[in-house]
Amino acid sequence: MYVETLPILSTTPGCQYAIEVCRFGASGVGPKAYIQAAMHADEVPAILVAQQLRQGLLELEQQGQLVGEVVLVPYANPIGLAQHVLGQHHGRFDLRDGANFNRGYAELGARLAEHLRASLTQDTRHNTQILRRALRDQAGKLEFGTPTQHLKVSLLQLAIDADIVLDLHCDAEAQMHVYALSPQRETACELGALLGATAVLLATESGDSPFDEACSRPWLQLQQRFTGFPIELACFGATIELRGEADTDHHLAARDAQAILGFLRRRGVLAGELPTLPAALCEPTPLAGSEPITAPSAGVVVFRCVVGQRVSAGDPIADLVDASTGGITTLCCQSDGVVYARCGSRWAHPGKRLAKIAGTSLARTGKLLSP
Repeated sequence: MYVETLPILSTTPGCQYAIEVCRFGASGVGPKAYIQAAMHADEVPAILVAQQLRQGLLELEQQGQLVGEVVLVPYANPIGLAQHVLGQHHGRFDLRDGANFNRGYAELGARLAEHLRASLTQDTRHNTQILRRALRDQAGKLEFGTPTQHLKVSLLQLAIDADIVLDLHCDAEAQMHVYALSPQRETACELGALLGATAVLLATESGDSPFDEACSRPWLQLQQRFTGFPIELACFGATIELRGEADTDHHLAARDAQAILGFLRRRGVLAGELPTLPAALCEPTPLAGSEPITAPSAGVVVFRCVVGQRVSAGDPIADLVDASTGGITTLCCQSDGVVYARCGSRWAHPGKRLAKIAGTSLARTGKLLSP
């Protein structure tokens, strides 16, 4: 294992942020996997899983089982880790401007010059090498003016040439679930089965360019742009939601790390016996069919379902109790599906997302992820 430290732009004298990058295997000799934890810095189960991965990868490297390269960033957001307001940790949004740390990554596919067409052939592998090099070059040209912009650029530069990108997160209260691109359904289902996911949510574009899509979507865009040439989806990107914030547990972290290592083995990054693929716990569903249950007014939230529960259209999901009158508003779902996440707080403001259901009958448009 080789560990490097990448300093992040500092705007305050005496303060310095940095990313720790752990590199396993050799660069350029096999498939590259990039894994990062806790871009939303208060989603700490991801950090625990990353530490399990670090130890597991170190042992596998010592055993000579690294076929390719694995780049692991055990905590991807030192800026968010440091953000506390009146004793409360705030790691999802940048306190400088309110921006989500996992939104607004550069869409490099659109930046590739048209003259690349002259370099493409009918050889898929050749095209992958040409386009991957071009994406890497574009990432190297990205500019930044703030520490958070520098952080985002640095992470994208580490990951843009990877074959596999796994972004480890968690929700407030949730079952294991996975987000990925619709055309990569088969690989997403394989990952979901290994993890024991109860929801695999697919989209061609979820909106606002989250990290995993900033790495995987360029290949879909390049397929659509350079028609007539064989271009593969050369990067599989996924966001893994490691249940809820309270599911910070050594046993769960060890199990999740083994599932991720099993996925890397099945994708040719690691040597050794391939793990048997477990029976999937769910069928993949469109992210556009995911139904957010939203509070129409302020009130006390009383849930009438648990995460992992299957519901039918019209079932009650939560009661909203008016603090002044005691009146109860029951919020029901519109579609059949699985309740895969709930909010962690029990006080709602108007517009607050209280729960999310993986369904199939809705067809939302626009930005599909939580703000």
